[in-house]
Amino acid sequence: MALNGVGSGPLPRVDGRATLRALLRGGFELSHVRGSHHYLRGPGGRLVPIPVHGSETLPPGTLRSVLRLAGISVKRFAQLLDE
Repeated sequence: MALNGVGSGPLPRVDGRATLRALLRGGFELSHVRGSHHYLRGPGGRLVPIPVHGSETLPPGTLRSVLRLAGISVKRFAQLLDE
């Protein structure tokens, strides 16, 4: 079952910093930082918040939400992590 094109494959276990780096590699740009949340601006002007709480692993639901807002699949996200 897919969630708005996100894909339902197994999610990698990553922290906010790794998620941030992967999305930056994927063409997103840092818009601003507010507290522990980094906001990235993506294609079409969409804003994607990423919680960065030290080296804490993002909960699966949070990561799925970030990917859904970013409009990228789990497969593409895994590729960006490996780049």
